[in-house]
Amino acid sequence: MKEHINSYISFLKNEKNYSNNTIISYKNDLLQLLNYLKEYKIINNNNIQYIDRSIMRKYIVYLKKCDYSVRSICRKISTIRSFFKFLSREGIVDINPTINLIAPKIDNKLPSFLYIEEINKLIEMPSGHSILGIRDRAILELLYGTGMRVGELVNLNIRDIDLYEKTVRVFGKGSKERILPLSNPSIKAVQEYLNSRKKFRKNISMDKNDTNALFLNRFGGRLSARSIRRLLIKYMKMADLNKKISPHVLRHSFATHLLGGGADLRSVQELLGHESLSTTQIYTHITKERLKAIYKKSYPRS
Repeated sequence: MKEHINSYISFLKNEKNYSNNTIISYKNDLLQLLNYLKEYKIINNNNIQYIDRSIMRKYIVYLKKCDYSVRSICRKISTIRSFFKFLSREGIVDINPTINLIAPKIDNKLPSFLYIEEINKLIEMPSGHSILGIRDRAILELLYGTGMRVGELVNLNIRDIDLYEKTVRVFGKGSKERILPLSNPSIKAVQEYLNSRKKFRKNISMDKNDTNALFLNRFGGRLSARSIRRLLIKYMKMADLNKKISPHVLRHSFATHLLGGGADLRSVQELLGHESLSTTQIYTHITKERLKAIYKKSYPRS
């Protein structure tokens, strides 16, 4: 089975052009299934043909007992579905055990977002008198000003920024390229950061392939997604914004504010890099809920 997992991972990397983070996530999900099958001696001789729908249902129960969230369980099942679809197409298995497999139902929670006053307060937190503060300001401006994913931001190279054309080139899921417009605050923040970027590289000791990275850590290497999450949490605390937040919340805020300002759904879909319009439509629900709250608060007759 491990051999088939490796073949599938190669397919995702070479044929589907999935990002490294996505590939790692898929591989971990499949190895977790393999470990479960081995630990509980569920299949004989590691033969993948013995996996049926009954085994998959037992695996879902096992994941629930391990206290995984419904969303995490559904993601893992989605990975396994995709894996067996690949095996079926390649003629490795005769029967796909995930067909008609019922996964737990996910509650449709609306994405969290920040109000514009909170966004402004957050972006003002990094100090303009330190190179780290200048860098962090540029990061926050880009995340909110373009709606790009944190994975897309950390993979940016200097050549992807065009301050003259006021655009940035990003590579989304499946390495799909899109060109995003830059706001004036984003341009100003990035320009200031680029002017000070060389100071990050005075103690540089990294592979030459990384010298083009746009955002660098204090040691001159490419900044990681984990570091961005940490700095965002730090500035949220400094701004006294008592909300749980991740870099994705800035993406949610970007989309919500655009739709609230009159942008059409198709344009927001293109900016976010969503394949399906239905993925973007959830933001219309946010704006509707916000309008309801404003109405309830402001309407004079109770």
